[in-house]
Amino acid sequence: MDLLRPRDAATVLGISYPTVKQWIYKGKLRTVKTAGGHHRIPQSELDRYLHRLRQKPGPERRRNFRRISGRNQLVGRVLEVRTSGLMAQVKLSIGGQTITSIITADAVREMRLKRGDTAAALIKSTEVMIVRV
Repeated sequence: MDLLRPRDAATVLGISYPTVKQWIYKGKLRTVKTAGGHHRIPQSELDRYLHRLRQKPGPERRRNFRRISGRNQLVGRVLEVRTSGLMAQVKLSIGGQTITSIITADAVREMRLKRGDTAAALIKSTEVMIVRV
């Protein structure tokens, strides 16, 4: 289980450190306490909030998104990237669920996808594409 400091969690979620602390104190964000009494946030707990990054698109958040007509973009965390020959398998954790996509190895290299990155699954009909965020 990957544990993050509240300041690191704030960076991942794109919110302020005081906001993370308030979420912890109000019980909105579950934590694990260290022997010294410091809060640590499991990565799985942050996964519950990654999809909310897209609800209020401001200029900073939209800067890294490509302009795409598809609206079914599910933001999550990369669990695994396997590359073999011309193809690659990418697994995303989105709200406690896992989505797997098969894309080209070139696309993985171009996006520099690796375990722990934040990415979005773009779902269009029967196709699932990965968009680095």
